[in-house]
Amino acid sequence: MSRRPLPDHPVRIALLDLLAEHGTLTSTQAAARLGQSSGLCSFHLRRLAELGLIEEAPHQGGKARPWQLRWETEDAPATDESFSALIHVTPDEMAEIGASIRRLLFRYRDRGTRPANAVAVTAEIRLLNGDPVG
Repeated sequence: MSRRPLPDHPVRIALLDLLAEHGTLTSTQAAARLGQSSGLCSFHLRRLAELGLIEEAPHQGGKARPWQLRWETEDAPATDESFSALIHVTPDEMAEIGASIRRLLFRYRDRGTRPANAVAVTAEIRLLNGDPVG
């Protein structure tokens, strides 16, 4: 099962936040919003694309390359149900989300008997507080 690494650089986290808010952005637009150089933003946008978190958005050609978040689609293989989402929550909501996920997973872990067609699945959930730059 493949796992997408989570971005650990503040500019990358800020870029994901901007893309979630604006839909599509070029490195120049992102640079203006973050107070960074377009070269730096372009570098980090390409790294996010390599991680599979964003993709180049459809455009008319030319030099400008708009980027957008890459969302999982319905035709993803059934053997890998991984996904990522950038959300904006309060600390209390984050704790509530974590508790809800634990309750949901414990329901399957502690059910007593294992169904005949059950397979072992590792559930890895990370709720990370990433303060955006700028």
